[in-house]
Amino acid sequence: MDETVSIARLYVLRGLYLLNFLLVGWGALSLLSLLGIRYPISMIPILLLQLCYKALWFPLAYFPLRAAGRSSDLEPGFLVAIALDLIVIPWPYVLANYLKKPGDRWKQSRNVTSAVSRG
Repeated sequence: MDETVSIARLYVLRGLYLLNFLLVGWGALSLLSLLGIRYPISMIPILLLQLCYKALWFPLAYFPLRAAGRSSDLEPGFLVAIALDLIVIPWPYVLANYLKKPGDRWKQSRNVTSAVSRG
């Protein structure tokens, strides 16, 4: 499964997980980032979640604040985090394994059911 992601990319991913762990410093995201250091490919959904919530923060929180004449100190950090996520996430792997690959089945197959009922 890891063969489509280079060893250099794995180390860059580990660096990003370490940065997340050190900068977040609390909560589930921090602990999951710590796991990402050991399992960088398995924890890619955490980076995707982080990218989504930081990207959504701009239209849902920052822009309304700016329109009201207020501001937030989070803007520069979020912009850097979004840029890092966009650069570091192995997009060909994400495309192949999360978008193109068939999902898990929703029901038990008939062959398994009939084999269980015979036993």
